[in-house]
Amino acid sequence: MKAIAVFCGSSEGNDSKIISEAYTLGKILASKQITLVYGAAKIGIMGQVAKGTIDNNGKVIGVIPDFLKTKEIVHADLTELIVTKNMHDRKVLMYDKSDGFMIIPGGFGTMDEFFEITTWGQLGLHTKPIGILNTNGYYDALIKQCEMMVERGFLKQENLDAVVVDTTIDGLLEKMNNFKPLPAPKWLNLDRL
Repeated sequence: MKAIAVFCGSSEGNDSKIISEAYTLGKILASKQITLVYGAAKIGIMGQVAKGTIDNNGKVIGVIPDFLKTKEIVHADLTELIVTKNMHDRKVLMYDKSDGFMIIPGGFGTMDEFFEITTWGQLGLHTKPIGILNTNGYYDALIKQCEMMVERGFLKQENLDAVVVDTTIDGLLEKMNNFKPLPAPKWLNLDRL
């Protein structure tokens, strides 16, 4: 993977381990020469990942919709800044610029990005790896809920297994690099999309 979209919060939250792990993720991405693609903010967990990447001479592409430029305070030191018309265009561009997706702690926006990109994968619209960095057990409840979806027959186990999870950055990157995508669904005719 040469570029990873990191979906995460525009708030820092109150867990110092999550905050420091976000910075470390940026540092590791820079050391592995993996471009960070993210929401362009200087604040929150987003800002920590960007700072870790920038402080270690990494490449950072920020993508933000025009209406959020002041609310999320755009980072001034990005390698590239792309301003979109709306949130949907932002997600599509982040998808286009990335070879994989990593979910780290965040709120509703992060959940929206996670569920949309996993749904696209389930539908066979992409075969890129999706990883959850479960720092300090932050995503334990989400993982349990996904297991409940399988148990109750609303999600196939193979689709849940297509999302890789780890508690360490290096472990997650290794799993993402070794990811084997599911075959495209038989019912899907990609020529019609």
